[in-house]
Amino acid sequence: MMSRPSSIVLFVALLAACAREPEPVPALPGERESTAAEREAAQESRETHASSSDLAIPSDAPLVIFLGDSLAAGLHLSAEDAFPAVLQRELARDGKPFRLVNAGVSGDTSAGGLRRVDWVLSQAPAVLVIELGANDGLRGQSVASVEQNLRGIVERAKTKGANVLLLGVRLPPSLGDDYVQAFEEIYPRVAKDERIAFVPFFMQGVGGVPEMLLEDGLHPNRAGHERIAAKIAPELRALLDARGAANPSQR
Repeated sequence: MMSRPSSIVLFVALLAACAREPEPVPALPGERESTAAEREAAQESRETHASSSDLAIPSDAPLVIFLGDSLAAGLHLSAEDAFPAVLQRELARDGKPFRLVNAGVSGDTSAGGLRRVDWVLSQAPAVLVIELGANDGLRGQSVASVEQNLRGIVERAKTKGANVLLLGVRLPPSLGDDYVQAFEEIYPRVAKDERIAFVPFFMQGVGGVPEMLLEDGLHPNRAGHERIAAKIAPELRALLDARGAANPSQR
């Protein structure tokens, strides 16, 4: 039986739902596997409510889309408590408002993210935050296929003019030292080759820290999501600054 610390690390995921139905994907520990209908409904509901209700976000503010999993979606919490919404509030207070689309849905893979990225990009985001890959690792998918999928997402986003922020994943050593090392090396390599922004381990200080987790010991609580937001904020702020410099109308 897997130890609690290992299970916690497993939850550091980068997952997304497809626009069309993928092959069945096991859910992360503590989650029920989502159906195709649920993924479609979740995508539609989350992607039509862009901003936190208590914020006055300018209609011409840059659009940031989070292509992710149950973590981005804030499983067991309200969408307002998930780290994308926390980031939106934090950066708005810092004078960097952005419109938010949370495209986080439980139980999918990098392949699913690649299948639905064209639809996501049709909304013309200024920044695409990619939080995908841990379910691939849990299933022991080939490192080469995961890397190919992530590169495909990044390349399509760049082609559409979006800046990209890639969130790195770590896996537990119980999956095998060689596989874990090869898997974790995907993220800095893609970030370097594609010249995109990168957060090496966005769950640092949350995974394995009881006071940052819900009672299930797997999913971040509100404090955990706030810590994740603080970890990601500098890189996202820098991308928005760069976007504003290149497009003064989006400052």
